[in-house]
Amino acid sequence: MLNCATLESVLRIVQSIPSPRAEPFKLWLAKVGNERIEERGDNDFTALSEEQRRVLLREQVAGHNKDLAAAAREAGVETPLEYAVFQDHGYKGLYGGLGAKDIHARKGLKKSQKILDHMGSTELAANLFRATQAEEKLKREQVKGKAAANRTHQQVGETVRRTIQELGGTLPEQLPTPDKSIQQIQREVQPKLPTLPRKK
Repeated sequence: MLNCATLESVLRIVQSIPSPRAEPFKLWLAKVGNERIEERGDNDFTALSEEQRRVLLREQVAGHNKDLAAAAREAGVETPLEYAVFQDHGYKGLYGGLGAKDIHARKGLKKSQKILDHMGSTELAANLFRATQAEEKLKREQVKGKAAANRTHQQVGETVRRTIQELGGTLPEQLPTPDKSIQQIQREVQPKLPTLPRKK
């Protein structure tokens, strides 16, 4: 099995082992992982610019949203509309009752713009935590039914919000909207093609 698994998936498997006998190994793994991150120096997440962090976190949120969608499907959230309602419950929990449309309006975005593309790294990180924890809770508790899945997602959002409050952090709806979207940042960092001279 290890021959076909990525390092990330192996670490996730180890992390999910519920046995108390696995705890010393988990602690050792966390210690070694921390040492490796410190050794990497400027490759560390903290050394990245805000724009680099945003792009990285946005990619992670997109990936974990796919996992969350799969877990929601298993729970009984089937149609795109049902999934939109499910996502809205998560936002309402995290944003103190504000749904996706409210957040969209608060950020002053156009209809075609996605709210996740107009979040700073702190706001993206809060949404990443919400998505990963909602997915885990749906699976762990084997939640069944749309209403139960929606409730679970909202509860996870509320828990993340409470944690931010307890830590004295800024609540997501109070964070500033960045000037540039993720797409603008990505366009700016893409290598520019040389322009060919025009024929006369």
